[in-house]
Amino acid sequence: MKMQVAVIGAGASGLAAARHLLESPRGHSVTVFERGDQLGGTWVFTEKTGLDVDGRPVHSSMYRSLETNLPKEVMAFPDYPFPEGEQSYLPAGDVLKYLNAYADHFGLRHCIKFRQHVERVQPRGSVWEVSTTNVDTAEVTTYQFDSVMVCSGHYWKEKRPQLRGSREFRGRQSHAHNYRRPDAYRGRRVLLIGSGPSGMDLALEVASVAQQVILSHHLDKSIGHLFPSNVIEKPDVTSITETGANFRDGTFCEVDDICYCTGYSYSFPFLTPDCGVQVEADEVHPLLMHVVSVERPTLAFIGLPFIVCPFALFDLQSRFFVAVLDGRCSLPDTDTLRRDAEAERRRRREEGIRPHYLGREQVPYLNRLADLAGAQRLPPVVFKLFETVAFRLYEDLANYRRHNFRIVDNETFQEIA
Repeated sequence: MKMQVAVIGAGASGLAAARHLLESPRGHSVTVFERGDQLGGTWVFTEKTGLDVDGRPVHSSMYRSLETNLPKEVMAFPDYPFPEGEQSYLPAGDVLKYLNAYADHFGLRHCIKFRQHVERVQPRGSVWEVSTTNVDTAEVTTYQFDSVMVCSGHYWKEKRPQLRGSREFRGRQSHAHNYRRPDAYRGRRVLLIGSGPSGMDLALEVASVAQQVILSHHLDKSIGHLFPSNVIEKPDVTSITETGANFRDGTFCEVDDICYCTGYSYSFPFLTPDCGVQVEADEVHPLLMHVVSVERPTLAFIGLPFIVCPFALFDLQSRFFVAVLDGRCSLPDTDTLRRDAEAERRRRREEGIRPHYLGREQVPYLNRLADLAGAQRLPPVVFKLFETVAFRLYEDLANYRRHNFRIVDNETFQEIA
C-alpha cells in the first residue's frame, strides 16, 4: 500500500530518506519539511548564532573553516560517490554542493517544503498529525501522514557540564555550537573544555590568535605535542571562579573566556509524549536497530548513531525502514520488540558503551541493516579506510587532512602522499 510519509529535515539524512521512499516499489508520497531556505542541514553555513530571526534557536553548528574529519571516500552515499579529485578531506562548501547534486540526481526538490518549522508530531489513531509553521508568514498548517521519519539531526542542542561557580565567572562563556571564527579570541586567555573533534579543531584555530589556550580534557594520554606552544593541557575542571578555573590536579588558571566543546544532547521538541519514545540527553528509546520506534513502528529516526561512516549510515537506515513500511522486512510482535530493545540497552550498559555509539560495531550493524533491507553491503574497503583514519586527528592534528586516498577495489585502498 502506498503511504503518505513526512520527513523532518532536508539535510543528508532527510535526503536519503526521501530518495528511498520515492524509489520504493510502492511509490510512497513524500513531504519533506525543512526550516531553512535551502537543503543541506548542518552543512549550510550561517554567521547567525543564538536565536534566528524567527526567535527560534539557530540549528547550525558550522564554523567558517570547517573541513571534513573523514575522507570523502568513506563519507559518501554508497552508490553516489563524491566528484573525482585528489583531495580527500573536503571543505564544508564542497559537501553542500554534493548534497545539492544528490538531490537533483534523484529528483528530490519537488517534495521539499522550505521555511517550514515543525511544531508538533502526534499520533492520532493509526495516522500521524504533523503541524508546521511557515517561518515567513507564521501560518500554521496541520497535515496527516501514515508514517514519520525524523531526520532533523542532533548537533544543535548544547550539552554543558554543571560546574560549580560557573555563574560567578565574569568573562564570556559560550558553546562550540556558536563558534564561527577565531577573531573574538584575539589576544585573550581562552579555556576550552572538551577534546572531541570540535574541541581539537577549535584549540588549534583559536591558538593562532589567542594569548593562551587552555585545553581541559580527560584523555588517557597527553596531546600537547599536537598544538603550538601557547596551548597547555589541563585535566577536568572542578570549579569556576570569577576570574578563572580550578582543575583536578589542584592548579588554577586565570582566563578571559570559556568555550564548552562538550557535545550535544538529543532533542526533538516537536514529539508529543504519546509518540511512544523517550528522548533523553544521550539516548532515544525504545528503538529497534537505533531506527524504528518499538511502540509505534511507523515512526523512525535516521542518523542517531555516531562514530560512523555518516552518509552510508543514513542510506542503509533509510533503506531498512522503507523495507519495513513496504512489508519486505517483517517485524516481530511488540512484546518481542520491547524485550529485544531492552536487552540491547542492557548489553550496552554492562559493557560501558554509550547508547548510540557505534565505532567498530558499525561493521556488523551496517551489514545487518543491509541484509534486512535486501540491499548490497558496503565493500570491506570502506570499513578498512575508516579504521585507518577515524582517530588520526589525535596523532597529527595539523596535518592529517593533507593525506589523500584512492579506492582500488572492494578490499584495497591506496594512500597518496
